[in-house]
Amino acid sequence: MTRSTSDCRPGEFELIEKLFAPLSRPLPGAFGLTDDVAVFSPHTGCEVVLKTDAIVEGVHFRKSDPARTIAKKVLRMNISDFAAKGAEPKAYLVSLSLPEWPDKAWLEEFARGLAEDQAEFDVGLAGGDTTRTPGAMTITVSMVGYVPQGALIRRNGARSGDAVYVTGTIGDAGGGLEQLATAASIPEGELVSRYLVPRPRLAFGQQLRGLASASLDVSDGLLADLGHIAKTSQVRIEVHVECVPLSPELVALRGHEIPAIVLAATSGDDYEISFTAPAASRSAIKQAAGETQTRVTEIGRVVAGEGIALLDSRGAEIPVSRKGYTHI
Repeated sequence: MTRSTSDCRPGEFELIEKLFAPLSRPLPGAFGLTDDVAVFSPHTGCEVVLKTDAIVEGVHFRKSDPARTIAKKVLRMNISDFAAKGAEPKAYLVSLSLPEWPDKAWLEEFARGLAEDQAEFDVGLAGGDTTRTPGAMTITVSMVGYVPQGALIRRNGARSGDAVYVTGTIGDAGGGLEQLATAASIPEGELVSRYLVPRPRLAFGQQLRGLASASLDVSDGLLADLGHIAKTSQVRIEVHVECVPLSPELVALRGHEIPAIVLAATSGDDYEISFTAPAASRSAIKQAAGETQTRVTEIGRVVAGEGIALLDSRGAEIPVSRKGYTHI
């Protein structure tokens, strides 16, 4: 009898015991995933930070993407939020809603991706859930960590006169997705790498405590996400188009004209940090960037008013019909 794909992969309890329980070893409070809950104790003088992200096959990742990079992407999406808040991740839970097609080899690669990132970011698996689905695969990661009392960098602190910054380069993940859409197999290169595996700025984010007035990670697009800061802080944010940092690889793909920069500034999946800070923080930000080897670019300013605007070299607003990715 021909075995179905589901017969070629371990059952729920074998999956937990063989692939996921070893990932819980860094956390004594996970009890080797032999209980129904885990316990977590933050450092003295710290607040607990919580975050959840879900990704869906066909929406956030492709079925043909490597299992190892899918695991890294969903884990790093959460870590990126912690980075932008100045927080430190410690533990995570993962829930898998699995269709028929992922086999044992796929699941082993997925677990290997988690294990590699656990070692890099010093986090451990605290638990989760597995279930079948007749639809698309859905992977949900919930993360817990901590931040010193009162040090969380929220969205609501931007003030008129603050400068606006972003780490790294913008639009690379969107360029990588564009390359993947026209390729028969996964091409090598910086842009595709940035799309498949984000690079959260965890060390730099923790240096922003006490320096940044507001901060978030760039997941839905630079303009869309800065728009969240503008709305929550009740200010207007102006971004200068010529200051948006683009990588040489993206410039080679799309050029450096205004339409290319607009596309970069409205593409998702960059997972950089965009933040605001008063002028008095400028030298300390430069020092933090040097210490963590992080590229940081000043791209605009906070002014009185409302909304987000992309300005040309003359100060005129560039019309942007779609500022970023929307989830629903």
